[in-house]
Amino acid sequence: MKTIGFDAKRIVRNGTGLGSYSRTLVNSLSALPADLQLRLYTPDMGRDDLRQQIEMRPGVEFVYPANIPLQSKGLIARVRRDWWRTRGIVKDLQRDGISIYHGLSGELPVGLKQADIKGIVTIHDLIFLRHPEYYHPWDVAIYRHKFHATLREAARVVAISECTKRDILAFGDFPADHIDLIYQSCGTSFKDVCSEEKKLEVKKHYNLPQRYILNVGTIEERKNAFLAVKALRHLPQDVALVIVGRTTPYSEKVIKPYIRKNKLEGRVILLHGIPNDDLPAIYQLAECFVYPSRYEGFGIPIIEAVQSQLPVVAATGSCLEEAGGPDNLYVSPDDEAGMATAILRSMKGTEGRQQRIDRSIRYVQRFENSNVAQQMLDLYNHL
Repeated sequence: MKTIGFDAKRIVRNGTGLGSYSRTLVNSLSALPADLQLRLYTPDMGRDDLRQQIEMRPGVEFVYPANIPLQSKGLIARVRRDWWRTRGIVKDLQRDGISIYHGLSGELPVGLKQADIKGIVTIHDLIFLRHPEYYHPWDVAIYRHKFHATLREAARVVAISECTKRDILAFGDFPADHIDLIYQSCGTSFKDVCSEEKKLEVKKHYNLPQRYILNVGTIEERKNAFLAVKALRHLPQDVALVIVGRTTPYSEKVIKPYIRKNKLEGRVILLHGIPNDDLPAIYQLAECFVYPSRYEGFGIPIIEAVQSQLPVVAATGSCLEEAGGPDNLYVSPDDEAGMATAILRSMKGTEGRQQRIDRSIRYVQRFENSNVAQQMLDLYNHL
């Protein structure tokens, strides 16, 4: 039996992003017909709803620090948990006979290599190095230190895109032949067509317009939804923009004042806290999906949009062309007129729209609950 340890902090704490990646991978691995013992090491129990998304098949087990009460709170408890995750955990891994430890969110504990435990780390992006202007300088310094410390402990690095692999080679001192490209998997729930009753219910509940383009993602400077807002001025008056995502101070300081100044209040709808059950209908009611982010490590919303049979207009400069494939449209993240033109080419009734959608659906099948788990198991076996 192979016993693999995992950094499970994001599994129990993060609802999307790193948390989704980690839960999907663990559940897929545990479903393989392989003799695996999966130990999920987490400094606390986190959120019940997230922890319960792990399918507790035989061989799957959560492991917590033995000398820190799970219910203890306060600064001292937090410091002890952080220390355990970054250093103290190594003794527990040795105790449990772990020979391979997988850091699912870009980090590995210090001392792993010295303990003769082979470390694998999944690196999702290095935006803090590629675009440090979006971070506080202290955060950049901390993240940079962790990145280089992790590379010193790693036996192999998993990059979730070619873009991320290029950044690892550009900013890190790590052999290229020890970096494995294993794409982030994406579920297939967005391919399920919602009933007309569900669409009508969602449209009425959120007061969605008859015609709209859609953007999904945190409303922050890097995600660049502002470009779609500006492009709206060049589109027909009956076309609106729906943005689904957590608001930030950036949206209050930049986007909302622009909306008011240009009298776009009735054409820009900001939604947040949308339940997972409603999101597919919001996708399927749209005519086009826009994702003008300046930099991403991958681009799951693009794949969700394609699965929802939407054409995509995204930004050049990172991994989005890799995620969306050659049949979607890409513009510079500063090209307002280009964004508007690409959106017009993607609206219902335009020539070639359905053919591009069909080809894109075939393209993204490589990410849909693919053989990511098997590729990861092959990597474990290789080590």
